[in-house]
Amino acid sequence: MTANLTTLLRIAAALQLAVSVLNLFLVRLLNWKKELARTPLLLREVFQVHAWFISVTLALFAVMTWRFAPAMAGGTDLVCCWLAWGIGVFWGIRTVLQVSYYSSSHWRGQMARTLIHGALLMVYGGLAALYLWMGFGGLKMGLL
Repeated sequence: MTANLTTLLRIAAALQLAVSVLNLFLVRLLNWKKELARTPLLLREVFQVHAWFISVTLALFAVMTWRFAPAMAGGTDLVCCWLAWGIGVFWGIRTVLQVSYYSSSHWRGQMARTLIHGALLMVYGGLAALYLWMGFGGLKMGLL
């Protein structure tokens, strides 16, 4: 069972690395170049720094998860449980914000954007659930 959870965690690591890289190309992918150019310089700079900061954070989550996946899956290493719990809280907050903060006007009535919104919600929620489960020692607590 631990091997299956290790595999799930490594898939989560790969997903986080993909989101990390994708985040760096959001301006181009969403065609925001003109909108960003119209914003004040400080706002543009803060946006760019945050984009890089989030990408680096997600890349670190991915690397740490890949490296410590077996220990996280085992549920016996307290430091790895705390690490998993912290990453789970991060993704849990992101999931809540995906539902509660973003206006549905961004995707409602647009099939492609609605599908992307739904897929991201599932990815973020799935990451939150997996990491929180590992953080609370899923195997050790007999939840599997």
